[in-house]
Amino acid sequence: MEYEGIIFRQSRRVILRPVLEEDIPSITRWMNNPEVTKFLTASYPLTEVEEREWLQNLSKRKPEHVVVAIVADGKAIGTMGLHNISSRSRSATTGAVIGEEMYRGKGYGSEAKMLLLDYAFHVLNLRKICSRVIAFNERSVAYSLKCGYHEEARLREHIFYNGCYWDEVCLAVFYDEWLPLWEAFKKNCL
Repeated sequence: MEYEGIIFRQSRRVILRPVLEEDIPSITRWMNNPEVTKFLTASYPLTEVEEREWLQNLSKRKPEHVVVAIVADGKAIGTMGLHNISSRSRSATTGAVIGEEMYRGKGYGSEAKMLLLDYAFHVLNLRKICSRVIAFNERSVAYSLKCGYHEEARLREHIFYNGCYWDEVCLAVFYDEWLPLWEAFKKNCL
């Protein structure tokens, strides 16, 4: 894959890089798309000004939060992050958005997640990464399981969306559980 921009992590099809000013229009479009925000806990109308402020504040939130853009075919297709990074507990929580519809359900999120987990485990020396998913987001549950996560808990009727209460699925992966998957990923995707 030819790409001349910033590369933070890379697989055969996916590049992770810092979120850039040029990503703001796309992120704003994604964060105002009901097909994207139905899977998020917050879904308020956002302007480019608000997204720009969010981006400017990211640097102030390090080292507790790391957010990257997911790039495929030379363009940003989503974002992914490590949040609430705790050096004491050596844990964090992940969140991701594949904003570009044509890239959903094709393994791009899984590749990006494996790259981010490599950074979390091998660079930040974390031991456990958590994720929370609305139960109807079957695609997110599936890709988390593919990346080694296991369901740890289910918060019953915890999230309100579209007139109904939905379970929130709490998933987590430990380094030792993930490492064999990483070894296979390196052979097949790097």
